[in-house]
Amino acid sequence: MQRLAPIRYYIEPVVLCAQLASAFYDTGLQMVVKERCTNSSKSINHTVTDEEQQTAMSNFYMTYTMLSNFLPFIPAYILARYGDRGHRKIPLAVPLMGYLISRTLLLMVILLELPIEVMYGGAVVYGLCGGFSSYWAGVMALVSVSSSEGRRSLLMSRTELIYGIAGFIGSIASGHLFQLYSYKHQQGVVLVALSVSLYFFSFVYVLFVLKINYGRNPRSNQEGPEDFGILNQHSRDIVNIVLLFASAILYDIAVAGGMEILMSFVMKEPLSWDATFVGYGNAAGFVIFFTSFLGVLLFSRCASDATLIIIGMISFAAGIYFMSFVTATYMFYLARALTLFALIPMPIIRSLLSKQVHGSSYGKILITLQLSFTLASLVYSPIFTKIYQATLHSLPGFVFLFSSILTVLAIIPTSIVGCRISRQEGYERIRATILNSDEFGSHYINFRHCRSQPRCPQVSLFHGERTP
Repeated sequence: MQRLAPIRYYIEPVVLCAQLASAFYDTGLQMVVKERCTNSSKSINHTVTDEEQQTAMSNFYMTYTMLSNFLPFIPAYILARYGDRGHRKIPLAVPLMGYLISRTLLLMVILLELPIEVMYGGAVVYGLCGGFSSYWAGVMALVSVSSSEGRRSLLMSRTELIYGIAGFIGSIASGHLFQLYSYKHQQGVVLVALSVSLYFFSFVYVLFVLKINYGRNPRSNQEGPEDFGILNQHSRDIVNIVLLFASAILYDIAVAGGMEILMSFVMKEPLSWDATFVGYGNAAGFVIFFTSFLGVLLFSRCASDATLIIIGMISFAAGIYFMSFVTATYMFYLARALTLFALIPMPIIRSLLSKQVHGSSYGKILITLQLSFTLASLVYSPIFTKIYQATLHSLPGFVFLFSSILTVLAIIPTSIVGCRISRQEGYERIRATILNSDEFGSHYINFRHCRSQPRCPQVSLFHGERTP
């Protein structure tokens, strides 16, 4: 048992099980929404057209997304503050409880044949419990406090990789599980029941198994010379924080807006996917977590964090642009292949943001970022939906072109941050060399001697400037 004890300090089992449950739920909800939107408008003398189905589905997702994203705003911030005060389980356990209740509602919708609008209530419960904003910020805050600045980007990317592995497996299996058992001609009972069970396991694990004690954590924060506050005091730059927020928000709008419409896009002609293809399509999205993690491992050896972010953004911009012209399933997968590094930017941005603040503020800075995405969703969700509905006949993929343009705009503030950090790191390396030099004592003696000479210029070793 003692050998297994260190496992209790890892958040990865929660990430794995919760994302498996989420992948099951997403496919289940997508198929139930399609079925209910089709049947709700069907009558004896009227056959539902593709346009009517698409309008009904996109309207449902617009309302559902806005409720899910807006309601967590205040609860998530309160939970993050409790987390920064040492209660690290709270920002995880409360959202998982919300997940559990809201996913159970979908199971009730299937079993009791309730209207799909009941899921709006699930979105309300999910939001009031902090939602994804609180959950993911809590996960990343745990990773931040348990890692050094030098390894933080890699560990955050590894957490995203585990998230992606679970999503890939869950998405591949979800389409088949959805059709596994039919209750009163309603499919998806087994799929959603498994989702509820996995969320229950994650909730219990956080409450009774997970340990938050970084003094015994194998991944405890070990500070190297580069982590000393005196060497990093100039990196705590409010301008960098603002620019990183601007870049992250623009990129999130581009990605989330495009992916929200994609759920309806694949249901219409000429793709017209069923549950199996929906699962495979979602799995293709999760493959990006593998390739993005490999990209971080490969490029981090020769590129800065800002360069990694730009590579990821360019990858997504190219893929979503190609998605605008997709007319067959194989073209969809080609477009997905172009986005192979699209998941690199967000964990790197979170890593850079965490390096701008002290450990006691990790939760607040990360939840503020997530809540910024929430506010943005109140704008982009209706905009993307209305653009898609307006161009449904002329160019259904126009909304993906718009997403590509926003991604290109997100590159601009990232480039500025890269230039600023490059100058700051160059300056700090000079100071670190002086402070760690074996000859520092003699430099200090010469400096004191120089100050005693009336005509000698004074040199400040700690500020890198000359004074008369």
